[in-house]
Amino acid sequence: MSASMNILLSGVGGQGTVLASKLLARCAIARGEAAHTAETIGMAQRGGCVTSHVRIGKCFSPMIPKGCADAIIAFEPAEAVRCLDFLKEGGWVIVSSAAIKPVTDTLSASGYSGEPMLEYLRNLPVRLICVNGEEIARACGSAKVLNMALLGAAAASGAIGISPEELENAVANLSPKFRDANCMAIRMGVVAAGN
Repeated sequence: MSASMNILLSGVGGQGTVLASKLLARCAIARGEAAHTAETIGMAQRGGCVTSHVRIGKCFSPMIPKGCADAIIAFEPAEAVRCLDFLKEGGWVIVSSAAIKPVTDTLSASGYSGEPMLEYLRNLPVRLICVNGEEIARACGSAKVLNMALLGAAAASGAIGISPEELENAVANLSPKFRDANCMAIRMGVVAAGN
């Protein structure tokens, strides 16, 4: 890992954004590096946005300044676009292609699909990886593994300076009930990063 790494994770309440950030910090600490995390949770319990900041290495604040994130890991396309001002020039965006419709869309039937957000990202000068999180979740038998699939893709790309093996070692300390599905999701995320 480089001298410092700033990773912003953004999703919707219930997607495992905070767990993913803690896992990244655990990987860094296991190799003897300093790690800081901070969350801005808002209305997470009602499907609102959740943003987690992970800073590895020497830093003076747990919050990533705008324009300084090495990578954004977004659990939903609109969340990726919403957080772009945090990304440094030439940074990585790892995003799940599946849209999560906000309550306002359900009430107004605006037809939000997420594809316009993905197309917007494809036209930016960023290093982009789109992960079909729904497909991986189906293959793993759990919707709760999206966070691991995104981390696997980010690790395989080199975007976060943590290897897939380090992620799997950290997952070994999580609940045994989901260990196999989480490791499978990491491996499928690694494959998705190569596509």
